[in-house]
Amino acid sequence: MSLAATACSAPDDQPEPQPNASATPEPSATPAPPGSADGPPPGYTDGSGINEGYPILRPADLTPEAARGEAGARDLLVTFARALELREYDQAWAMLGITARQDWTREQFNQAFAGLEGLTVAVPGGTLEGAAGSSFYESRIEVTASDPAGRPARIEGPIVLRRVNDVPGATPDQLRWHIERLQLDVTH
Repeated sequence: MSLAATACSAPDDQPEPQPNASATPEPSATPAPPGSADGPPPGYTDGSGINEGYPILRPADLTPEAARGEAGARDLLVTFARALELREYDQAWAMLGITARQDWTREQFNQAFAGLEGLTVAVPGGTLEGAAGSSFYESRIEVTASDPAGRPARIEGPIVLRRVNDVPGATPDQLRWHIERLQLDVTH
């Protein structure tokens, strides 16, 4: 099901109607499709639901204090899990930091989930530690799905998030939580 928008123009001699600010819009059964009259958004693939770039997933806006602590780490981790469940693998990969990207190219990361259906991702609580100017949050990631033959598949492993504490000279990227290390082991 999709939602289509059409525009009508009023005759030149009649003013266009103004929207009623107090009107409540009708709820839609489904969100608007990622495309527009001009075509799909950048990154949109073939309609398979994989890496369409829709919806755009970002961690929530937290207070600066919360963003620096465990709440900020959990927020990124949950956003990462949601991106995997929505098959937005490119968006999930973008949450990897420089170190994790050395272990996982975008293609390798996408290939780890190729052909899987019905992904469910769990990210249980972890531990927060600080060391030498950085904070680390360690947890596990557990992905369950079905492989192309319909058999149960499981991908799991440790995941470590890192942010540089408020060290002079740290870049904005270093001051945000990112995935520092990710190990994924596949089992059937």
